[in-house]
Amino acid sequence: MTITRRGALALPLLMPALAQAQRFTAQRPVRMVVPYTPGGVSDITARLIADPLSATWSQPVAVENRAGADGIIGTEVVARSAPDGHTLSLVSVGHPVNAAFYRLPYDTMADFTFLSLTTRTPLVLCAARGFEAGTPAELVALAKRRGAGAVTFAGTGGVVRLAPVLFGSLTGTELTYVPYRGSTQAHPDLIAGRVDIMFDTVPAALPHIQSGALKAMATTGAARSPQLPDVPTMAEALLPGFEASTWGMVMGPGNMNEDLASAQSRDVAAALRMPAVVERHRVLGAEIVSSTPAETRDFVRAEMTKWGETARRAGIEPQALR
Repeated sequence: MTITRRGALALPLLMPALAQAQRFTAQRPVRMVVPYTPGGVSDITARLIADPLSATWSQPVAVENRAGADGIIGTEVVARSAPDGHTLSLVSVGHPVNAAFYRLPYDTMADFTFLSLTTRTPLVLCAARGFEAGTPAELVALAKRRGAGAVTFAGTGGVVRLAPVLFGSLTGTELTYVPYRGSTQAHPDLIAGRVDIMFDTVPAALPHIQSGALKAMATTGAARSPQLPDVPTMAEALLPGFEASTWGMVMGPGNMNEDLASAQSRDVAAALRMPAVVERHRVLGAEIVSSTPAETRDFVRAEMTKWGETARRAGIEPQALR
């Protein structure tokens, strides 16, 4: 083999990246840890991109559900793994939000390499069909008229728990939190009027909105939801700049090689752009998004600050895991 002078000069620059790629392309499966139960958006996204990533990387990508403790158990597995690209995770907004609720066994920022966002799903402020308020402004007026804490909201943890707190702090209202294990447990009480409002994900609330059992007052994304095009965003209706969404993200252990992280980020973005992947998420009410490692890290840091401050305003302090 003949090496040109230009090739010889470039070789030292290429060697670290080639060495890293060589280690990664050894015939070992890639684990995509989903720290939640099967069937959620994070799990569905992981399974949809696993096949195209497997084809791109010429090795199997196996999705592994490691649920428990609001995603902390599976996330810790990733934090303790080798940063060689063979262990990745697809997490949600719960990753930065968990730092506001728990004393974690890992550092939310330092122990991970953030590769790319995957999806964004807005929430919808909804209430029973007969609830007195029909818009965010009417809700604020009602809450002030009834008095502090008289309006109740259903919450299931994470951003669904904190979005009403953010709403209350920005509107000068105090709402009372009623905890539920999940949307399916909260919806009967919401529909019956036993709890007043809920900031739920659009996919979870949509069937009840379409049936007329619930009414939608506003969505919380940067733009209107394609599933609810006639419903204004919270920014349009009352609070400019208000945004509260669930989202997905691929990350790996901390200290991954920068070239490897960038390459895997690009491959994830390419898998997300496949028509079948885009269409499946459209049906779910989730918008496909992607980002560079640097953009992803900045986004996670901003989310951690935003929801951490919101939790502190509500008097929420990180608790030890049980």
